[in-house]
Amino acid sequence: MQWEKLFRWSSKETDPLLKDKQTLVEEIRAAQTDWQHALSRLDYVSDKDQIDYAIFALEAAEKRYEMLLKSAKRLNVHALDIGMGRAAEG
Repeated sequence: MQWEKLFRWSSKETDPLLKDKQTLVEEIRAAQTDWQHALSRLDYVSDKDQIDYAIFALEAAEKRYEMLLKSAKRLNVHALDIGMGRAAEG
């Protein structure tokens, strides 16, 4: 097996959407963090209005995270590939 094919170096260097894919991976990581924070917020609320808001925020964070993951899957974006693309760029 060729070294380029093993690590997909050539596709990273010529991918015109590499920056967009990197941005998508960063958005996914941020969305995951937001979702985790929204989930932990539920542990600290006590008032009915706070509970309602915490649930609403959690559902919104989950939907955003799921939407971004679906976009990444549709575009065949893998975080490891993007990371290797950054390394290949220097």
